[in-house]
Amino acid sequence: MNLSRNVDTRECGAPIAAASNTDSNSDRIDTAGYDGVRFICPITDSVATGVATLTVEQNTADSDSGMAALSGGAATATCTVTDDLNDQLLIVDVLKPLERYVQAVRTSATAAIAFGTLIVELYGPHKAPITDDDTILDIEIIASPAEA
Repeated sequence: MNLSRNVDTRECGAPIAAASNTDSNSDRIDTAGYDGVRFICPITDSVATGVATLTVEQNTADSDSGMAALSGGAATATCTVTDDLNDQLLIVDVLKPLERYVQAVRTSATAAIAFGTLIVELYGPHKAPITDDDTILDIEIIASPAEA
C-alpha cells in the first residue's frame, strides 16, 4: 500500500499573478471511478484586506456551462497584514460528489492575491492501482530504503 498508487494527483490550474479581481476556473475533473476529490491551492502573495477564495463547482456534463457551486464547498481567507497568507493553502475536499464533473474556481477580491499552481487529488479509486495522469513527469516509490 502506498499513497501514490491510490491517489490520482494532477496539476489542474496554472499559477495566477496578483490581482484583486481574479476569477479563474481549473480544468474540469471527471470523478468517475473515485469516491472523492480534493483541491489544494497555495497563496503565493497577499495584500492587506485581500480575500482569497477557492470554490468547488459540479455538473452532470463536462462543460463549464451549468457548473454550480457546492453548498459549503468554499475555503476563504482574508489577509489582515500584507503577506500574512503567503505560503499557506486553501483546501476543499469533496467526498462523494453528487455529479460527475467538478472544477475549482479561484477568486480574489478587495486587494491583490496571487495563487500558485492548483493541485487536485482524486481518492478512493474503485480500481487500484491508478495510472499516472499526463501532468506527472515522474514518481519514485520506495519502501524501507537504505541510505544512499
